[in-house]
Amino acid sequence: MAAIIELEQLEVTLGRRVILSRLSATLTGKSIGLLGPNGAGKSTLINTLLGYYPPTFGTARVFGHDIRKDARALRSLIGFMPENDSFIASMSGLRYVRMMAELSGLPPAQALERAHEAFYYVGLGEQRYRPIGGYSLGMRQMAKLAQAIVHGPRLVILDEPTNGLDPAARKRMIQLVKEIRAQEGTHLLVSSHLLRDVEECCDQVLILKEGRVAAFCDLEEERRANQHVYDIELASDARSFVDALAARGCQSAWNGNGRVRAVLPEGPDQVDLFALAASHGTRIRGLERRRDSLEDLFLKAME
Repeated sequence: MAAIIELEQLEVTLGRRVILSRLSATLTGKSIGLLGPNGAGKSTLINTLLGYYPPTFGTARVFGHDIRKDARALRSLIGFMPENDSFIASMSGLRYVRMMAELSGLPPAQALERAHEAFYYVGLGEQRYRPIGGYSLGMRQMAKLAQAIVHGPRLVILDEPTNGLDPAARKRMIQLVKEIRAQEGTHLLVSSHLLRDVEECCDQVLILKEGRVAAFCDLEEERRANQHVYDIELASDARSFVDALAARGCQSAWNGNGRVRAVLPEGPDQVDLFALAASHGTRIRGLERRRDSLEDLFLKAME
């Protein structure tokens, strides 16, 4: 699979402080989550990919374009939705998005046409002539999304896209992000403090800690790897049931109080577990398939 973002010993120093320390990773997912605690270097990494901070060592590539040499080409390939508002309050939403489209390389007539389309796409078609300073927080977030996608970028970087949104607006934003992800040829980099947002929208995750790569994982592979882990609650303690699981090649942990966690190899399924319990004089009262959540993966990385 072709690399979307390549980090090659990337180091960034601001003042005398090393913010990013020799990051190396190859990101190939359709939608990549960027996680880490405050101060981990997420915003610095985004700003470096956008060309705002020059690397002090190493480099990064986006679709094969080196951020040191191809900043102009990357401007048309990347759309960026910042966390903080950066509007001219008296400017209409349409004029603002058109201006951003022109800055990304579109000619004026095409920029205006695409700005209209972007506003209707995010649900603000009726509000596009209003001064952007009068928009509600949810509307400002949608306007920021509109300017990020107006020029049809191949990579859309979203920094805290659901920040401050009420439940209904968050649901709408997540739906739009999923629709963008589904478009052919479009990739996402989503930075968020909300693990739920990343888990819903992303298939790969890069976790930073203190300016270093703490973990990099494919969420789909992690889910597949955990699909045969079961938490079992028995009606009575049954050591013989646990022994029978081991005899069938199942790894298990038994707390001696009627609860067992079992890792099943390929072959046995849930029906086999019920039959096995019955044959050893007990019955299963509860059975739950367990999968590591993104929170589990994040906490492991922080350790």
